[in-house]
Order: sequence, then structure tokens, then C-alpha cells
Amino acid sequence: MSATLSTEEDTAPERIASTDSTPDLIAGGDSTRPLDALFVNAPLRDYGVRPRVNDYTLPVLGMAYIATYAQEIGGFNVGVLDAEAHGLGIAGTIALINTARPRWVGMNLLAPTYEMSARITAGLRPDIAVMVGGHHARAMPERILADPRMANLRALVIGEGEPRVAALLGDHRRRADLPGVMWRDRLLGQNNVGLARGGDTARWLSPGIDTLPMVNRVFLPQDPYVADDGRTEANIVGSRGCPYDCGFCGAAVSANPDVKIRARAPENIITELEVLHDTHGATAFRFVDDLFLGAASVIRPQMEAFTRHRVGDRFVWDATGRINVLHRVDTNMLDTLARNGLREVALGIESGSDRVLADMDKRITARMTESVTRRLLERGIGVKGYFILGYPGERHDDLQATVRHIHNLWNLADRHGGTFRASVFEFRPYPGTPVWKTLTEAGHSPERLLAYSDVDLTQDGADESMRGRDEFNFSVGIQFGDVRLPEVRAALAALTREQHARNRATGTAA
Repeated sequence: MSATLSTEEDTAPERIASTDSTPDLIAGGDSTRPLDALFVNAPLRDYGVRPRVNDYTLPVLGMAYIATYAQEIGGFNVGVLDAEAHGLGIAGTIALINTARPRWVGMNLLAPTYEMSARITAGLRPDIAVMVGGHHARAMPERILADPRMANLRALVIGEGEPRVAALLGDHRRRADLPGVMWRDRLLGQNNVGLARGGDTARWLSPGIDTLPMVNRVFLPQDPYVADDGRTEANIVGSRGCPYDCGFCGAAVSANPDVKIRARAPENIITELEVLHDTHGATAFRFVDDLFLGAASVIRPQMEAFTRHRVGDRFVWDATGRINVLHRVDTNMLDTLARNGLREVALGIESGSDRVLADMDKRITARMTESVTRRLLERGIGVKGYFILGYPGERHDDLQATVRHIHNLWNLADRHGGTFRASVFEFRPYPGTPVWKTLTEAGHSPERLLAYSDVDLTQDGADESMRGRDEFNFSVGIQFGDVRLPEVRAALAALTREQHARNRATGTAA
């Protein structure tokens, strides 16, 4: 175990171990010993004011990777508190953290949850040090470091965090030697940035993806889980980084210049599938990264390994995919994907308007999407499509093109006896993305663009159909195109309601 760290003020009292009175919502920590770190996934909104209505949220795999590394490589006693998954309010989250009294709290900052994270941090005991990371930390570090609610912030980590977080837990004074770590000297009122000694930057910023320990699922209380079809299902990451530059996306390559794009070795992935099956009985898997079906150079070696290990005879799996890549894939490879157990592909379709798709830099067309969807459906592979309504510059005819596009894809699925699921969202801007720069240069103030609030769509008759996606219904309340927000939301609610009815008719999960 590491020695107790001191903060800048050197006022931290001796830590005590958690007691039986500490709520059991902390995953993975040893309650008989003091916690070195508690990694907290903040709630999207204050559920103490309005309880959440969805039943499941995606597991915090990135946070679990960091916790696993700190535990297995660093030897630290760490836990994860998924306040979003547990539906905790702000006050409840603060009380639980203060009762647990970890040396450090680590938070993954996302634009929609930043206010929740800041309010939680402001309520923590002064002897609890805070470190933060995530897309929002990368996009707005100076703003975060200057926030008076972040008085406990000792380290802002930009990029992949595993080695640097473990180093900080060992001795926070090492931050001066850690590249991409920022902190604020509040006495001098200036920000500082760590620099690697001897130019040894790569090992801190891009850890070898095949050398990272497999995620300890004790940190993920909702994963693996029993899905609606009775299978035990687990989420998995097959790669890191994305080579594309979609205007709205926080993972856009232009927003993450330090992230080295790399895929896990096929045998490394097969090993994790086998471990999840042997340990948890998992027979279904979902690859949540951008590249697994997003680059031909990744697809081919992965499928060769899946064929060698007869993955399709034992398991089914879902993955995200790129339409332009799958459009170029030949018939033999599509057949191989189906034989190897591919059950559903999630595609960022976004719009039925080629004009809007060009503005987004999607590098696809509506016709291309229909072709890819048809070829997948013909092989019994389902498709889930993501769509954005109200994108900057969107016109009435663009919105109608998207509505028609979704209906065309539903009709394709009906003709082929397969499933196409449409997941529709209202556009919201994220700092650091290409479109954020466009919007701020056009005169939109960052304060307005950051004013996220949840949206109640029940007035449009979408109430039960919105269940299961409650955390996605939020907006900054700005009309970015020609279509008024009430019209955008009416279209969103109508499409969601129709998809919900289709799910009920076929017994498909949302």
C-alpha cells in the first residue's frame, strides 16, 4: 500500500477504514481498509429532485479500466461509485463520498454532467483531493481549473489516464513530471502543466493497449447483466481512438490529437471473451468502440481469429460500425461476419439529408446507408441507427428527409424479416468538437451552449416510449437550424413512439 498523500495545505487527517454504515454502492473497494481512491460517475441530473425512470445505463468501462490498473498495477485500494446507474442525487452522492473518506476522488467530466460534478466536488470534505479527466476536461481545462467549486482539484488529466492516475495515487507531487496533467496554483492564480522528463511522453499518454489488465468486472455492478433474451451479456472495448472527424463528436480525431489509434490484438480479445464466459457465463458481447467494424485493417484480422476459435458457434455479438467502411466490404466478408456471430451493428446514420451529412463530415450518403442496411439484413444481421435532429443549418426539407429515411429503413427491415432500430436525438453541442468551433465563431456564447437541461417529451405523447433512454433527453434550448425546437421535438417524439411500438410488436429491446 502507498503512503498517505498530503494536499497542498498539508491538513489531511489520518484516514479511517470504511465502516458497515457506509452504503454498499461502492463497487470493488476493500471496506476493511482506507480507500486510496473512489472513482465517481456523476449523475446526469439531480435525481434527488426528480427520480430517473430508465432501468439501465451503459457501464463506465473507461473508469473501470483506470480502477483496474490502479488496483492491479499500482496495488491501491480503489472503488467505483456509479451515481448515474444508481440514480443518486447530489446530496446523496456527497454524503456517501464523505462517509467513505477516500484520499482521492476521480471524476470523468462530460459536458452535460459537469454541473453535477462541480456541485458534488464543492460538497466534499476539504481533505479529499480531486482528480478529473474526460472529454470536458480536455476541451475546457482553464475554465475548470478556475471554477471556485473545484478548490479540491489537484490534477486535471488530459487523455488516457491509467499510468498517470496510478502515479498520482502514489505521490501527487509527481504531477510536474506527468505530461498532460494540469493543476492550478491558487495562491499565484496560475495554471501549471506537467512535462515528461527526457521526452518520455508516449508511455504516459498511450499505454500499450494489449498490456493493460483486463477490466475487473467487480467495478461494474451492471455488467455483465442478463439481457431481455435471457443471455448474459457483457460490454467490451476492442480498440481506442477514431480516425474520423464527425463535426458533432467528442471522439473526433481533430479533438484528440494525442490519442494514438490502435486496436487490441485478436487473441487478446478472444481471451477476454473466454474469461467472461468462464467467469460470468457470458454468451453475448457488445463492442462499444468506434473501430471494431470501422476499419478494414481491423475487421479482417479480428474475423480470422473469430473463425479460428469458432466464436460464432458459441457466442453472439454486437458492434459499432462505419457505413463507408461496410459499404466497401465484399460479400465474402459480410458472410464471414454473420457466421462469426454478428447479431447487430450500430451505425451513426445521423441524417437522411446528404446536405446535412456533408456538413457533418460523415463521408456517407443516404443511399449508401440503405445499401449497407439491406446487405446486413439479408444476412440476418440487425441494424441500430443513430440520428440527430436539429443540426446547425438543418432546413425543413432536411428534417423531412430524415423522417422518410427512417421509414424507408423500417420498411427494408420488414421486407427482409429483420430488425432496424432507430435511436433519435436532439442535437446538442459539445465543447472541443469541430461544430463547437463553428458555433462560437458564429457568435454563440459558450455559456449558452453549455446550458444543458433535461427535456420532458411527455407532452408529445412519448412518455412510455422514452423509458430506457431518459438520460439522453437533454438540450441547450437553442434553435440551430431553420426548424423550430417544438417541431424538432415533435418529430423526435413521434419517431421514438413509433420505434417503441415496433419494439413491443417484435419483442425487441429498446
